[in-house]
Amino acid sequence: MSLSDTPAPLDPARQGHGASLQGGATAALAEPTRKVTARWVTGLVLVNVGINAAFFGPIQIFIGLQAISFDEANKEAILSLATACGAAVSLVANPLFGALSDRTTSRFGRRSPWILAGAVLATAALLAMSGAATVALMVLFWCLVQLGANAAYAAITAAVPDRVPVPQRGKVGGLAAMGQTLGILFGAVFGAVVSGNFMVGYWLCAAALLLSVLPYLFHSDDPVLPKGVLPRFRLGVFLRGFWISPRHYPDFAWAWLTRFLVNVGNQLSIVYLLFFLRDILKHENPPAGYLVLTGTYTLMVMITAVVAGPWSDRVGRRKPFVIGSSAIIAMAALILALFPVWPAALAGAAILGIGFGAYLAVDFALLTQVLPLASDRGKDMGIINVANSLPQVVAPVLALVAVTSWGGYRSLFVTAAVIGLLGAVFVVKIKSVR
Repeated sequence: MSLSDTPAPLDPARQGHGASLQGGATAALAEPTRKVTARWVTGLVLVNVGINAAFFGPIQIFIGLQAISFDEANKEAILSLATACGAAVSLVANPLFGALSDRTTSRFGRRSPWILAGAVLATAALLAMSGAATVALMVLFWCLVQLGANAAYAAITAAVPDRVPVPQRGKVGGLAAMGQTLGILFGAVFGAVVSGNFMVGYWLCAAALLLSVLPYLFHSDDPVLPKGVLPRFRLGVFLRGFWISPRHYPDFAWAWLTRFLVNVGNQLSIVYLLFFLRDILKHENPPAGYLVLTGTYTLMVMITAVVAGPWSDRVGRRKPFVIGSSAIIAMAALILALFPVWPAALAGAAILGIGFGAYLAVDFALLTQVLPLASDRGKDMGIINVANSLPQVVAPVLALVAVTSWGGYRSLFVTAAVIGLLGAVFVVKIKSVR
C-alpha cells in the first residue's frame, strides 16, 4: 500500500452533502452516478457479515464466557474492561485507517488493501484470544481484533459513498444492515453450537471473518487514486483533518450526535443480556436463549431494513424514518425494564429488531449525504463510525454503574430508553436532508 505524497492542485471547494469535485476529478473522487451491481452489493454484505461476527460473537458471548472462566464473581467488571479497552482502540483505528485509505494509491484501489490487511490481523488475534491464559492477554488480543476489524470496517464503509449513487443508498444501506445483523446472528449461533467452549467460538469467528472478505476482494473494482491527485502528505494537516467544525458543518455534527446517542441506548440494552438471561430470567441455557432472542431480532431487522431503506429512496425522505425507528428502539428497552420475564424478552427482541433495522438502513443513507468532502470520505465515515465505537466504551461503564449502584437491570434498561429517545429528538436539527 502506498500513500499519495506528491503535491498537486486540488479544488478546495467544499464538497458538501455528496457534491462532486469540480474539474479534474478522478473516478476515485467523483460523485458516483452509476448504479452498483448485485455482485458488488453481495460482496459488501458478506464483508459486513464477517466483520460483525468477529465483533459481536466475542462481545455478546465468548468474552463473557471467558470472563466467567477467569473469575465468576467479577465477570461483569472483566467484560466491561475488555469491551471498553477494545472500543477505545476502535475510536482511533476507524477514522485513522479511513483517512489512510483516502490517500492510498495502490493499483488494487483505495479500500481493498485495508480490507484484506485488517481481516488478516483480526483473524490472527481472534485465534490468539482462544488461548489467552490471563485477563491481560485476553484484553490485549481483543484490542488487536478491534484494530484489524476496524481497518476493514472503515474501508468497506467508505466504499459506499465512493461507489453508490444517492438514490440507491437507502437500498444498499438496508442490505448492509442485513449483513451486519446476520453477522450478529452468526455470533449467537456460534455461541449456541460450541456449548460454552469459547475457544472453538473464537475459531469460528476467525474463519467467518477471513472467508467473508474474499468475494468482495476478487470483484471489488475499486477506483484507483492516481498519484499526484492529492496534496503532499503533511502530518500536521493530516491530524488537523480529524476535527470537523460543528459550526462549519452543523448537519454532520448533529448526525454524529444522534447516531452516538442511539447506539449508546442500544449497547446498554444488550451489553449484559447474557447475564440478564442467566441471573434475572434464570434461563436454563443462557447461550441458547440468547440465540433465540438474536434470531427473533435478526428476522425483524432484515425485514424492516430491506423495506425501510428502499422506501426512503422512493419518497426522498430520511428523517421521519430515523426519528420513528429511534423511538421504537427506546420502547424495546422499556419493555425489558418493566417486564423481566421470558415472553417480554422475546417481544422486546422483536420490537428492537423492527426499530433497529429501519434505523440502520436509513440513518446510514442520511449520513452519507452530510459528508463534508469527497476527498475525505474514508476519514469522515471513520469519524461517523466513532459514534458506533464510542458507545462500546461509554455503555459498559454506565451499565456497570446502573446494575451495581442504580438499582439493577431495571435502571439499566430505563437509562437505555431515555438516551435513545434523545437521539430521536436531535435528528430534527439536520437541515440539508429531508
